[in-house]
Amino acid sequence: MEKEIGQLASEFEKRFSSKPRLFQAPGRVNLIGEHTDYNDGFVLPFAIDRRTLVAAAARDDRFLNVYARDLDETGRIDLSADPEKQRGSWLDYVEGTARCVSTRFNHQLRGADLIITSTVPIGAGLSSSAAIEVAVGSAVLHLSGLEFDRKKLAFAAQQAEHEFVGTRSGIMDQFTSVFAKEGKAMLLDCRSLDIEYISVEKNDVGVAVIDTKVKHNLASGEYNTRRRECEEGVAILKRKLRNINSLRDVTPEDLIEHDALLPDPIRQRCRHVVSENCRTLDAAKAFRSGDFATAGTLMWESHRSLRDDYEVSCAELDFLVDTAGSIDGVFGARMTGGGFGGCTVNLVGKSAIDDLRSTATEKYAARFGFEPDFYLFKAADGASEVTF
Repeated sequence: MEKEIGQLASEFEKRFSSKPRLFQAPGRVNLIGEHTDYNDGFVLPFAIDRRTLVAAAARDDRFLNVYARDLDETGRIDLSADPEKQRGSWLDYVEGTARCVSTRFNHQLRGADLIITSTVPIGAGLSSSAAIEVAVGSAVLHLSGLEFDRKKLAFAAQQAEHEFVGTRSGIMDQFTSVFAKEGKAMLLDCRSLDIEYISVEKNDVGVAVIDTKVKHNLASGEYNTRRRECEEGVAILKRKLRNINSLRDVTPEDLIEHDALLPDPIRQRCRHVVSENCRTLDAAKAFRSGDFATAGTLMWESHRSLRDDYEVSCAELDFLVDTAGSIDGVFGARMTGGGFGGCTVNLVGKSAIDDLRSTATEKYAARFGFEPDFYLFKAADGASEVTF
């Protein structure tokens, strides 16, 4: 890590002829609680030890000069000009974050020279976008001498995702990238924003992440569609349940009682979210007590719900989950992230990790013609300035 940081700082000095400050923000994996965050529900993610690094130095004007090292591409953004939204490129994350930080903090930002690089897998459902947003946001905040208000930063990053990228995400990804703690998962209440930190790193149990290495084109459009379907479900249920504001307020008993009001597929979408909130709270309780069998069972149930009711899985994800289910020592597995590709998350006894790795790799390659990526992430801290 120190070598990586030193190389980035040296490259920055050569490119921009000034000494940088460095900022980092991690990606995340979600243990359970999928598509619940934008319904005011509960999630249980942790930050991974893969991160976006931003080397940055302030300028005397209001230009952002940006080099995306991993893409070998440059960009220039004039913060005094009208904003440009939804280009469909990485610049949306940079400009969007800077503009939204300026709005949230009610401050005119200074320009900056930036180099961005990341070890978070792209398109894998591990929040590479939130890592970029939070790392860039941290950089422009500090360079403009503003107070590092973590909550405002998280909301600015989410606003950038909505307005400049075009994905109406919940708050989980940005909050995890900002507030995560090493060795802990976060039980986040997406309405109150209360966080309970729960230990997930045990001597005999680990979390393995397997990347399908596919991302179907449906992903971004269907994500926004699911959100609209949930909102439609709430509007329908409010005819009978006048005090509800989101699916967070709906109980399983409410759904059973008013099932006939909901057309397909709205009924299924609501059923997933309401049941997933219950599963997430039950899983947090199981992790607290070290009851991995129960936590794993809830993960299997979560995947079935995402596959059948929310319809955001795909053949590759289902295959990896089914394969994990055939291996002794795997407590549970499910897709993680928005869906239609990306990763599965697996709760597995450490003695079974090698078996899971070899079996999943071999069978997946035989079925789809290429190998998945296999990760053993550690739970990491959230965003920070990096000293070097």
